[in-house]
Amino acid sequence: MATVQLGDVEIAYEVDGPDDGVPLLLVMGLGTQLVGWPADLVEGLVERGFRVVRHDNRDVGLSSFTGGPPPARSAVVRSFLRPGSGGADYLLTDMAGDARALLDHLGIAAAHVVGASMGGMIAQQLTIDHPERVLSLTSIMSNTGSRRHGGVHPKLLPTMAMSLTAARPTDEDEAVRLGVEGWRLIAGPLFDEDEMTEMVRVAVRRSVSPIGTVRQLLAILDSPDRTAALRSVSVPTLVVHGLADRLVSPSGGIATARAVPGSRLLMFPDMGHDLPRARRGEIVEAIVQNAARAATVDAG
Repeated sequence: MATVQLGDVEIAYEVDGPDDGVPLLLVMGLGTQLVGWPADLVEGLVERGFRVVRHDNRDVGLSSFTGGPPPARSAVVRSFLRPGSGGADYLLTDMAGDARALLDHLGIAAAHVVGASMGGMIAQQLTIDHPERVLSLTSIMSNTGSRRHGGVHPKLLPTMAMSLTAARPTDEDEAVRLGVEGWRLIAGPLFDEDEMTEMVRVAVRRSVSPIGTVRQLLAILDSPDRTAALRSVSVPTLVVHGLADRLVSPSGGIATARAVPGSRLLMFPDMGHDLPRARRGEIVEAIVQNAARAATVDAG
C-alpha cells in the first residue's frame, strides 16, 4: 500500500499486476475501503492481463479526512429532501478528480474504469469530466443520480439513518459484528458471512469513520443528475446490477444503461448490493469483454 498527496487530499492506493499490464481502475462505494474489492475478483482481472489500481476514496480508509465540524443531521435530511442544498464539503466531480490525479501520479494516460455503488457514480463522473482518460466504463449496482430511479427501499431508510448517526463502537468485535450485519441487510441471497467477517475485520483495523461516510453521502445527494451528460459517453459501457438490490434498486442500473448509447446491461437475479462469489467469474469475464470492445473501437 502507498499514499500520495494529490492537491488538498492524500490518497492511499494499491496496484496489482504487471507494470506493463493494461491499466484498470477499481473505484469502491460509500464508506467502503479498497479492501472491499474481493481478492478473487482482483486476481481474476490480473490474470487477464490488467494492471489493477485500487484506492481509498477521500474520507475513508487510509486516505485523508476532511477537516472541520461534522455534518449536522439536518444537513443530511435537507439534502435528501432538496438535492443540491449545499450541505456537502465536496461533490462526486471532486472525487472523480481524485481518481484522475491518481492516474496522473501513476503515469497512466487512460484506463478501463470499474466502479461499484458510489464508485459507479464516480466512474460515470470521471468518464463525463475526463473522457480522454477512460478506455471503457463498467458501472456496478449504481445509478444516474436521478431521484426517479435507483432509490433505496423504504424499509432500509430507518436502519440507515440510525447507522449513520450511531456512536462508533470501541470494541473491535462489536464493530465487526455491526459491520457484517449492515452488509447482510443489503446483500442478496448468496451472502457469505465468513468472507464478509474477514473483510470487515481488515477494514476495521485499517480505519473506521462514520463521519467520513456521512460526508460521502452528502457528496452523492448534492451532486447533479448525470442522465443528460451520460448520453454523450462514447466509450464501451457495461452496466451490472442485482435484481435483489434494495440499497440501489434495479431501476438505477436500467436507467444507466438506457442513458449511455450502446451500453450493455447484465443483471443477476441472486445478487443484491454485493459482489457474490458465485457471480464474480461472470462479472470479471463481462468486464474483460467490455474492455475488448474498446480495443475493437480503437482498431476501427
